[in-house]
Amino acid sequence: MEHAPSRPNWLLIGLMALLAAMLLAPVGRWLAGEWWSNDYYSHGLLVPLVSGFFAWRILPRLTRRPDNRGLLLIALGVLIYLIALYQRAFHIAALGMIALLAGAVWTYWGWPGLKKMAFPLAFLVFMIPFPFVEASSLPLSLLTGRIATRIMQAAGLNVTVQGAAVSLPNAHLVVGAQCSGVRSIITLFALAAVFAYVVQGSLLRKALLFLAVIPIAVLGNIMRVSSLLWVANRWGADAGFTYYHDYSGFVFFGVSFALLIFLAQILGCSKIRSDL
Repeated sequence: MEHAPSRPNWLLIGLMALLAAMLLAPVGRWLAGEWWSNDYYSHGLLVPLVSGFFAWRILPRLTRRPDNRGLLLIALGVLIYLIALYQRAFHIAALGMIALLAGAVWTYWGWPGLKKMAFPLAFLVFMIPFPFVEASSLPLSLLTGRIATRIMQAAGLNVTVQGAAVSLPNAHLVVGAQCSGVRSIITLFALAAVFAYVVQGSLLRKALLFLAVIPIAVLGNIMRVSSLLWVANRWGADAGFTYYHDYSGFVFFGVSFALLIFLAQILGCSKIRSDL
């Protein structure tokens, strides 16, 4: 005698979802506040949407294979989350939240399901503002200022640099954190991750494409600051530090992304996967 397939207990599922939402609410509020106020992570709101899109594409192809080993990952995620939340280390708590979600996928769809959902889950890391990101902006901005100054000196400009202060005959510039290029690096990393995921190619080629973000973004930002000095020297401080500074970032970001696509062509990672 055949047994009818068991129906999901929607009341239990709804109760668990409500408890999970209450548990994760503090980190959710922190993330929303960071996305709104932190310039480095203004793209953060889009990350769960992108992950959700890819998860939505993958879910119909998953077969339920319950695996209780996933409960261990759920327990580890909850433990990390609660300890980090108590210590107000919200970025660590967010990592615990991702581990909790991965454990739930493992428990419900088994190890094969977790492997297929690996990218949507891992991509959520790009929504988390880590402290070291902002801390790295000042050293990188100082390095960018020194290199850009040397380039312009080699081009014949009368420009000097002392610490964060860059001096031109008709203008003075303080190279601050906004000149570090960190924001472009973070955003390019997220775009490169999506790009590497959706194109065909070996894991090594995709890894090279992803890691190429660092030199491309850094060199692009150095050229941007160098051109800013040239514009300020030619047309004055207002033209360079107000108008050009505000809009050149979008141009150089576009150029950097175009270089990334060009590199993908060289690496043979230009065709979109057919299984997405």
